[in-house]
Amino acid sequence: MSPGGAPLLELRSITKRYGRVTACDGVTLAIEPGQIRGLLGQNGAGKSTLMKVAAGVVEPDSGEIAVRGEVVGIGDPAAAAANGIGMVHQHFSLIGPMPVWKNVTLGDRGRVDRDRSVAEVERISGLYGLQVDPHARVADLTIGQRQRVEIIKCLRREPEVVILDEPTSVLTIAESKALFDILRELIQRTGRGVVLISHRLDEALEAADEITILRDGRVVSTVEAAAATPSLLARAMLGREVTLGGRRAPTPAPSGEPDGVGPVGGESDGAGPPSDGESNGAPPALELRAVGYVASGGHRQLDGLSLSVAAGEILGVAGVEGNGQAALVDMLSNLIRPDSGRVLVGGEAVEPGRGRSLLDAGVGVVPADRHDSGCVLEMTVAENLVLNRIGSVMRNGVIDRSLLHGCARQLVAEFGIATSSLSAPLGSLSGGNQQRVVLAREVSSRPNVLVAAEPTHGLDVGAMEYLWGRLRAAATEGAAVLLVSSDLDEILALADRIAVIYRGRIVGEMPGADVDLEELGLLMGGTAA
Repeated sequence: MSPGGAPLLELRSITKRYGRVTACDGVTLAIEPGQIRGLLGQNGAGKSTLMKVAAGVVEPDSGEIAVRGEVVGIGDPAAAAANGIGMVHQHFSLIGPMPVWKNVTLGDRGRVDRDRSVAEVERISGLYGLQVDPHARVADLTIGQRQRVEIIKCLRREPEVVILDEPTSVLTIAESKALFDILRELIQRTGRGVVLISHRLDEALEAADEITILRDGRVVSTVEAAAATPSLLARAMLGREVTLGGRRAPTPAPSGEPDGVGPVGGESDGAGPPSDGESNGAPPALELRAVGYVASGGHRQLDGLSLSVAAGEILGVAGVEGNGQAALVDMLSNLIRPDSGRVLVGGEAVEPGRGRSLLDAGVGVVPADRHDSGCVLEMTVAENLVLNRIGSVMRNGVIDRSLLHGCARQLVAEFGIATSSLSAPLGSLSGGNQQRVVLAREVSSRPNVLVAAEPTHGLDVGAMEYLWGRLRAAATEGAAVLLVSSDLDEILALADRIAVIYRGRIVGEMPGADVDLEELGLLMGGTAA
């Protein structure tokens, strides 16, 4: 227990500015022993910046940090660790070619004992329900498994204050519940404290004791989780009502409006797309026939996978992570070449893995990891907006800046992208606005097929509302949308039809408007209903 009942960690009047943007504006926050404090806010509200100050990654312009009642200087992560503060960051800091156990022990001084390190990874992963093979190469792990490695790295040092930045965004519901059950038991037994940054309102309500909400860099509300509701939290985050429900195409947000202003909804004629992937006798917009793919390590990732998507339809691919979703998206991104089967776009065969074959056929992709394959953080906002059609803004082999900025200016306004400048590095934008850039680039190309993989991963409720609206609008305008998501709520809210993937093949389908959740769960687990 902290002396005199002082908080384990206290951030006092923290202010941090980036040029003209104030990320944190006099924020005060305390973490008590035995407490899980939820921290909510839109992307760009200042949550991660505030916690990076506590973790020694970012230096504040003003304010002070107190640990157990004493003001301390935290100038780097090592100083934060020495003061008992550990942080699991939203974006991974792992080295792909190295095995898990080496990644976990990075930064250790002196000789590292392999056997002892492997045993320690196994002990921590077993204790916290975060199963991962300590000998596996990180590059071969799924996104969810990499998240587990990051959490293990942090918990291994047994910090008194654990900061979790979107820790469950790529974990299953069962894994998330198990993690928080164990954390709850741990902090009650040891008196540690946890800060949970999350975009899942129900998760924050279930896991946290108190929830603090930031908006525009300031604390706007702190509530007891037991007395709060999702609608109350969303309203505090955005300053307006939020609507994520409804299954009809919305009216897109007006030009320049930030983070999804206006409810998702709207009217349609109720006809909806056909349920069999065909439209008025025309061939499906996208069709995969018995597609197979074996990775370099000999693991079969796609095993005779067949599916089809009609123009104007949203097909949701549901399944437990690691059942071939990544290979499916990589293939449609032209990153890998299948070993067998056929891929047809609009009835015409294409060859994935060859040049621009899928892009030229009219397939746009919003990838699961925007930092890995969706954008280039060091390039400008304007450049990222035209990466898939750079030739359209070139004259005589050289980029014409006036054409580039003209095109980018139009997309920034249409998609409500908040940026200080078209020439700003994309990495300076919030996560939600980075995702808007990727979506704007792909949707503005008017693709015949739009593949959206984990489109709202790590986004707040306002950005989620906006992205869902844009996907619905793309389908309404005639695109075939293939939604690959580990968020079952997202699939249930958006999909006209749901296909279940298990061990690299589609094992069942059902209409989105009439889902049998028990049957869906059985199919996802590999058991026929």
